[in-house]
Amino acid sequence: MNRLAAVALAGALAFAPAAFAQDKSKAATTPAPAATAAPATTAAAEPKKAPNAQQERMKMCNERATGKSGDDRKKFMSACLSGEEPKMTQQEKMKSCNTKAGPMKGDERKKFMSSCLSA
Repeated sequence: MNRLAAVALAGALAFAPAAFAQDKSKAATTPAPAATAAPATTAAAEPKKAPNAQQERMKMCNERATGKSGDDRKKFMSACLSGEEPKMTQQEKMKSCNTKAGPMKGDERKKFMSSCLSA
C-alpha cells in the first residue's frame, strides 16, 4: 500500500508542471492587453513648455531664500509665494545696514545706523 501511494505521489509531481505550462499556440493568437497596445510617449518627444507664473515666482523666491532654513525658510517662502513682501528680521536689517554703512565712522556711522534700522 505504501508503494502504491509513493508511486501515485511521484506521478502527480512529475506531471504537475505540465498542467501549468502555457499553450504557445493559444498565446500567439490572443490579443495583447490594452495597456501595452497604446503607443508609449516619451518626455523627449514632447516639446518643453515655458514655465508658468507660479513656477517663475517659486524660482525667484527660492533664490532669495538661500541661507534660511527650518521655520524661517517656511515662513519666508509662504509670504514670498503669496505675493507679500516679508519683513526683514532685526538681524537681517543690521546686516544690510552694516553693508550700506561701509567705511563710515564715529557719529556719522551712528546717525546712519540709527536711521537705517528705524526705517
